[in-house]
Amino acid sequence: MTLDRRLALLGGLAGLGGCATQRGARSGLPIQDIPPPLAPIRAHKDRLFDITVCLRPFRARGPRLDTETIGDTLVVHNYGHGGSGWSLSWGSGTIAVQKALASSPKEIAVLGCGALGITSAILAQRAGVKVTIYCKELLQQARSARATGSWTPDSRIALKEPAGPQFGVLWEQMARISWKTYRDYLGLPGNPVQFADRYTLSEIPLAEMREKMEAQDTLGFATYSDRIADITSSHPVVLPAGANPFPVPYARRSTGLQFNIHDYAHQLLNDFRLAGGQIVMREFHAPSEFSQLKEKVVINCTGYGARALWKDESIVPVRGQIGWLLPQPEVTYGLYYRDVSLVSRTDGIVVQSIAGGDLQGYKDDNETINRAESDAAVGVIEELYSRMS
Repeated sequence: MTLDRRLALLGGLAGLGGCATQRGARSGLPIQDIPPPLAPIRAHKDRLFDITVCLRPFRARGPRLDTETIGDTLVVHNYGHGGSGWSLSWGSGTIAVQKALASSPKEIAVLGCGALGITSAILAQRAGVKVTIYCKELLQQARSARATGSWTPDSRIALKEPAGPQFGVLWEQMARISWKTYRDYLGLPGNPVQFADRYTLSEIPLAEMREKMEAQDTLGFATYSDRIADITSSHPVVLPAGANPFPVPYARRSTGLQFNIHDYAHQLLNDFRLAGGQIVMREFHAPSEFSQLKEKVVINCTGYGARALWKDESIVPVRGQIGWLLPQPEVTYGLYYRDVSLVSRTDGIVVQSIAGGDLQGYKDDNETINRAESDAAVGVIEELYSRMS
């Protein structure tokens, strides 16, 4: 490269640096914090290609992780995680597997193939145990596959008073183990786990919006996110007017972990099978049937199904419905606006109405699809983008 060309290149780079500095000054943010150009979301009702409903298994005291003996079979319970099943699965499974290994079994049975079942099974395999999963449906058809796919480790995980102060210690242990384990799934083909920007949008000050949301909680749901702020805080940025690409006066950006559940499910099932795991399609109607199994240690990960199987009235259904917009690979962010949550995944753009906050869907066991609910949620996002330049 000649001297003249080198000088021209250096001059051009200096010019770009000047433009970046000017742009940062105009926006009110450092250049590295200015949002990139955002692809618009094609939010139209006729782009809804599916609507799904799931029931989250909420327990006021938190997940059930105790043990009991039925005949000659040790049963380790691992269910009742509310809206935090995927988020806490590896940590909760670690605790359950440790209890299951106390008697040094060579074989373990896992009941259920949802988020808690498949992760518990893989963890038991890693401990050197032969594992068979017994389930009535594979992960892709289980209720876990109908989750939004966001890292929400304390979403309806417990009520503060019934759970008591010690549960926070257990929760933190589960959350930290899970967070660390998800590091192993970042960057894999299909992006089973990834980080993505989220924008919280509002017509009123964000602090005021938060106060209104908190006022909706009349039950006292437990929150523990401050306990792991050292590993999950992602430099949230309040966007000033000069850097706000949305047609609302208040916006904040943060970065969160999300699960592309269909890709992630295939990854987990393949890992389990490649390690020699077996899956037997079977439905249990009473715990007494466990005596028919060759395995004498069972990890019970039946989720909401435990309410009927174990006659566990402590499980409260929390209904959740999501609408699926056709995927847009160019949309690499999510948002929250007017009680609607949106997450862009590789298998579709998930749109969910969360009006009412944590009480939305509480004690509602109706799994019938409500098309009007998803249409209205999509309409909120459609109206937002209709006002964007």
